[in-house]
Amino acid sequence: MTFNTWIDTFLNEKQISRDDMLTVEGASGANHIPVGMLVDMIKTAPKTERDGIKAMMVRIDFAAPGSKPVMGYLAHLARAVAA
Repeated sequence: MTFNTWIDTFLNEKQISRDDMLTVEGASGANHIPVGMLVDMIKTAPKTERDGIKAMMVRIDFAAPGSKPVMGYLAHLARAVAA
């Protein structure tokens, strides 16, 4: 299974929509980033980064199943692109 298929399936199973919004602080203040936009950026990241993101998402899900912990991690990743 490709990474793109895996992440789409994973988020679907967690009932996380591409339309869900992440709100993170950036230099300009609050940034509202759709999950889909962040996922599209992740899909274009180098393989080593995608592999690390996948490993962390699996660990988070194993330790604390559900969508909330995963959304927290996505918000953490979104801080890297907040302006």
